Amino acid sequence: QVQLVESGGGSVQAGGSLRLSCATSGYTRGTYCLAWFRQAPGKEREGIAVIDNNGYTSYADSVKGRFTISQDNAKNTLYLQMDSLKPEDTAVYYCAATRVYLALASRLRSSAYNDWGQGTQVTVSS
Repeated sequence: QVQLVESGGGSVQAGGSLRLSCATSGYTRGTYCLAWFRQAPGKEREGIAVIDNNGYTSYADSVKGRFTISQDNAKNTLYLQMDSLKPEDTAVYYCAATRVYLALASRLRSSAYNDWGQGTQVTVSS
């Protein structure tokens, strides 16, 4: 059974950094995509970063150059390093996974993923 468990959320001032982790039991072999999404109050869930089994990464424009997605297969862990945080980054952050091959245009769509973590809150104050 696949389980995704996020950790590392918290509160930080604008300009600061946080690193989120997601335990990704079962997602180290074969074809897969692992992604980070976020959802702010009153807004739709937004895909922000994805990595596939070949290590290819994609980012939403809103986080490009500030956030970095990575995976440690030995530790079965997905990471999201968030630097230069802004108040608009405040949201609940979720990791997601799928074993279905996704075209590049689909990789930041929430409907493409079938496994989700429970979410972790990130709050950035000005």
